Amino acid sequence: MKKKVIIIGSGFSSLSTSCYLAKAGFDVSIYEKNLDFGGRARQFKENGFTFDMGPSWYWMPDVFERFFNDFNKRSSDLYEIKKLNPAYRVIFDNETHLKIGDSIDEIVDSFEKIEKGSGKKLIKFLNESKKNYELAVTNMLYKMPGKSIFELINSQTISKINLFITNIKSQINKIFKDQKLRSVLQFPVLFLGAKPSETPAFYNFMNYADFGLGTWQPKNGFYDVVQSMIKIAKENGVKFYNNSPVDKIIVKDNTVSGIIVKKSIIECDILISGADYSHTEQLLDKKYRQYSEKYWSKRTWAPSSLLFYIGLDKKINDLDHHNLFFDTDFDKHADEIYTKPKWPESPLFYLNITSKTFKHTAPKNCENLFILVPIATNLEDTDEIREKYFDLVIRRIEKTTNENIKSHIIFKKSYCVKDFKSDYNSFGGNAYGLANTLTQTAFLRPKLKSKKVKKLYFSGQLTVPGPGVPPAIVSGKLVSDLIINDEVNF
Repeated sequence: MKKKVIIIGSGFSSLSTSCYLAKAGFDVSIYEKNLDFGGRARQFKENGFTFDMGPSWYWMPDVFERFFNDFNKRSSDLYEIKKLNPAYRVIFDNETHLKIGDSIDEIVDSFEKIEKGSGKKLIKFLNESKKNYELAVTNMLYKMPGKSIFELINSQTISKINLFITNIKSQINKIFKDQKLRSVLQFPVLFLGAKPSETPAFYNFMNYADFGLGTWQPKNGFYDVVQSMIKIAKENGVKFYNNSPVDKIIVKDNTVSGIIVKKSIIECDILISGADYSHTEQLLDKKYRQYSEKYWSKRTWAPSSLLFYIGLDKKINDLDHHNLFFDTDFDKHADEIYTKPKWPESPLFYLNITSKTFKHTAPKNCENLFILVPIATNLEDTDEIREKYFDLVIRRIEKTTNENIKSHIIFKKSYCVKDFKSDYNSFGGNAYGLANTLTQTAFLRPKLKSKKVKKLYFSGQLTVPGPGVPPAIVSGKLVSDLIINDEVNF
């Protein structure tokens, strides 16, 4: 008889886990608390506008391809995708915009125009970051279930030890003098959820993921990836249950035996949670929890976000698909997120307009705007505060484009700390999980396998490898491999 597996949550790590375990012959079911599947990558449509609710940067396409290849498919079998050119635009002030092209040659030319001699420096820097990418993704990412220090320090990485001691901000500042270029090169590590000054320089491989591999966009939004993974899961027999919040994890003789959903007991042989790790442990009796409230409160958390989904009844001319508003102090905003948490005085923010690339994501002659303001976790979240920051970012967009935007808004929705807590049981309302700082890397992150409860496992952005969509997909692979190995050797 097939071993019965239950997975809590339907984000990328859960979907990945479900596919691998179902393919391996397990009887897999996913229980999702919300109506829609996909976790933070859910999508909604309103008044003809299509909005991805969360992830919007399609980087590291090789990780996606590797997943689909494991099921004898390619991404092109499942969805259409386009490489963006420019990949994104960085706005420093009304007069200074830097467009990041879709090739290293173009980017080198752009750098050279800002800082003479920086082009050659960039090529050298990217050659190193490419080697680190190949080491990290090809040789480490899929072989790091977080069990031992020797996953991180071994014969392949020992020569890179200085890159774990040095932070990426210091490394970049030594090479490049212009502050604008420094900001652009520090931007990719923000996906890892920490300040550049607290992120090991080894993570400069994210710069190769950015400049070397490019930025892509699925035709119907990031939800194309979610739907493709659900399709593969169902083809392999995975069963999906929405509107099914888990109220309790049942443990007998120190072994998982099931869950309680809406007062009904559902039995299982193995349980994996792709939901918030800290919340999942609250579903256990206290004696079975590995990590205390104090432990979680002392972690370095990736930011939360204030999000706006906006529909316009007009087109915007002088913006691209991805736009980074770096027209204020980068370091000051970072301090307001990590060092002295508070609502930022003058935040940087990100603006995504998918209708620039695929017009069908908005009605004819309209535009869909997704705005993200990174903020600290656990901030006060009120309608008044949201509206204050909405006015602030809209004014800056209007100033940059020299266009009236506010009077052309025909749809508007916000999402913030309270929503992350409510929808995802997210600790502190975080948006990206635990930051990948040196003390929260690899074996130093919360474990994939419970130390106190047999047959209980975890996946997702709070465990290995870390935050981001590609790492979440890999996390599903790592935990499924661990389970398959455990069951074979049981």
